Amino acid sequence: MAGIINYIKESFEELKNNVSWPTWAEAQSLTVLVAVFSIVFSLAIWGVDTVFSKIVGFYFEWING
Repeated sequence: MAGIINYIKESFEELKNNVSWPTWAEAQSLTVLVAVFSIVFSLAIWGVDTVFSKIVGFYFEWING
């Protein structure tokens, strides 16, 4: 149990002293960037999924006559 507590203490110490945190403005701009790319990527996946769905639908219609 002492090992776990020591690990947690060292982790917090590492976060306070050795991690370089972004400024508030930088964090906001990076958050917006991630949100925009997430939306663009999800729209691209939706488009590809729609196209493949139509292709598979037409294929099965063609097979069944």
